[in-house]
Amino acid sequence: MEQVQPSAGTADRPVDRGGRLRLRGGRDINRLGFGAMRLTGPGIWGPPANRTEALQVLRRSLELGVELIDTADSYGPEVSEALIAEALYPYPATLVIATKGGLTRPAAGDWRRDARPAHLTASCEASLRRLRVDCIELYQLHAPDPRVPFEDSIGALVRLKEQGKIRHIGVSNVSVAELRRARALVDVVSVQNRYNVAERRFDDVLALCEREGIAFLPWSPLSSGPSAGTLRNAALVARRRGATTAQVAIAWLLARSPVMVPIPGTSSVAHLEENVAAATLRLHPEDVAELER
Repeated sequence: MEQVQPSAGTADRPVDRGGRLRLRGGRDINRLGFGAMRLTGPGIWGPPANRTEALQVLRRSLELGVELIDTADSYGPEVSEALIAEALYPYPATLVIATKGGLTRPAAGDWRRDARPAHLTASCEASLRRLRVDCIELYQLHAPDPRVPFEDSIGALVRLKEQGKIRHIGVSNVSVAELRRARALVDVVSVQNRYNVAERRFDDVLALCEREGIAFLPWSPLSSGPSAGTLRNAALVARRRGATTAQVAIAWLLARSPVMVPIPGTSSVAHLEENVAAATLRLHPEDVAELER
């Protein structure tokens, strides 16, 4: 694998080589985070098959330089947040835990939107208890709810921020129009939409985030979609660079935009280390052209 030369003192922390981003009104973070969704059981339901390994993944992520961990109350449900607290509390000052509310899980495989203000308030307060904190650094609306006025949902988060229960607000699964509506009410720090080398329909949202300095957290950073041609090209680039296809996909995201913060997830320490090593991979212009063909 071709590597970017690390700065002094970062040889054992590959994430440091992926660049940094200053969150709006907040702190600097490394641009390769960790998504804690897959620490739960199969189908993002129930406890992990290997609890010890799940806890080790979280601890190892910090050792490797991860400074942002993304989760949600619906992962498990409640399991992911509880694991984070068990593994990492008391949290280091450098860590940003970003969680989300607005989806419910009546059963395995069942994801339902509920962005009513009362539900978001109760969800945030429950996340505070599970994470063992008085204030959540970054709280994100998981998805707009077509049954609830969007401004009412954002307004609930604004009130929680005014009460000191949320430090920063983000949104997820939004269009440009929805992002602008949210920003009319509050300073939005992050956007979390589905985005990867094969699925780029939110290029317009990413462009707005770049203009305004808003962090863009792509979920599903490793495409699971039907774009076989793109994945084939990624495999070709990976062979040429001595990397894995997943590492190429993550490296492309890091190169795509200075506000991009990929959050690949896993329940395996070995896979975590492989993903994090993508921060050391520098794609050449011909690699990017092949990936984006």
